[in-house]
Amino acid sequence: MNGHASLPSRLYQAESVRLDDFKQICSRSIDKSTYPLACAVERNVPIYDLAALEAQPVTAETLSLLQDEWHHILHNGPGIFVLQGMYAPTRYSNILSATNVAFDRIIAKERASNVSKGDHFAAGDTNDRIWNAFQKHGEEDPASFLAYYSNPWLATVCDAWLGPGYRVTTQVNAVHPGGAAQQAHRDYHLGFMETDTCVHYPAPTQLTSQFLTLQGAVAHTDMPADSGPTRFLPFSQTYAPGYLAWRRPEFRAFFQENYVALPLNLGDGVFFNPALFHAAGANTMSPSNGFRRVANLLQISSAFGKPMETVDSLPLVNGTWDLLSKRYADAGTLADADLDPGRYSLAQREIKAFVQAVAEGYPFPTNLDRRPPAPSGMAPESEQDLLVRGLETGWSRAQVVATLEEMRKDARA
Repeated sequence: MNGHASLPSRLYQAESVRLDDFKQICSRSIDKSTYPLACAVERNVPIYDLAALEAQPVTAETLSLLQDEWHHILHNGPGIFVLQGMYAPTRYSNILSATNVAFDRIIAKERASNVSKGDHFAAGDTNDRIWNAFQKHGEEDPASFLAYYSNPWLATVCDAWLGPGYRVTTQVNAVHPGGAAQQAHRDYHLGFMETDTCVHYPAPTQLTSQFLTLQGAVAHTDMPADSGPTRFLPFSQTYAPGYLAWRRPEFRAFFQENYVALPLNLGDGVFFNPALFHAAGANTMSPSNGFRRVANLLQISSAFGKPMETVDSLPLVNGTWDLLSKRYADAGTLADADLDPGRYSLAQREIKAFVQAVAEGYPFPTNLDRRPPAPSGMAPESEQDLLVRGLETGWSRAQVVATLEEMRKDARA
């Protein structure tokens, strides 16, 4: 029985999943004029040239207009966009190199440990996967970690889709020659559930799920077509019962016939709605070439959602605080640095971006008996608030770590 005679069912029904509806949705196309700040649209994927945008003053108005476009793309548009030069080698070359060295050291250690890594949607042993790469990177090489996650474009994208207080997690995927393509899928949350579990979540919850996560990737190598850059099906995130549909063979077949895959250059970023049908491509490069396609996969969670991985910011703050404090002393105050970026140095924006990435910006859940809201406020101090206070008042590393530990102790039941 599908609900009362006068009321619709709260759940999607099997008969609501129709391939013809999906085909119609995914047959749309966009015009470049829809997104005037994009430098191009290729196969329904808007592309943004960040070097060209940075050549002009980066004002609050410019950022807001960009965020409007990016939000529309992810929500109602094709569901994916590319940021050319997000980590431009001309500026980030040393940072990318140091980060790749750190990744390789982590991979070597984990391979030596003989622990099976597994994967979500691909066969094992065809790739090197680093789970919780965000945490491991910060502990392996604090200097490159600080520099990497100080990128203000990352903060701008995250805020466009999720608002403030987001939580950054990452996973590295290095696919060797011969690595097979993934199956088409949707991502976390509901995409990581079996259909018989997913079906019990009400329809509005299934639609809401995509607003809790932002998916992205940064190319840590060039990604020519033969190396298997990720395949996407534009507009597929707008298909309402898609979390029930993506495992069906007829939908996967349609994906295989209609996906787009754009080559990327080292340092390019790509961001997409987690409900977009997508799959990593096959690395068909010659084994004698030995080319590994390496991406840092970004999974950023809303303050109102649960991240897939646990991040402990305490050792990350401990490892980077001295470097961060020096940067802050050289850059000046962070007060209101997001109100008009054109009035603030790049260094100030980078510090703010790192604080947003490394620490919790949402103060709940907590123990309100021990951590009551501030006077005339509605919420207690967050980890990000604490770090900014520590920078502004010149705390030592020992002092900020002790204060952060005390905050966590007070937050426990």
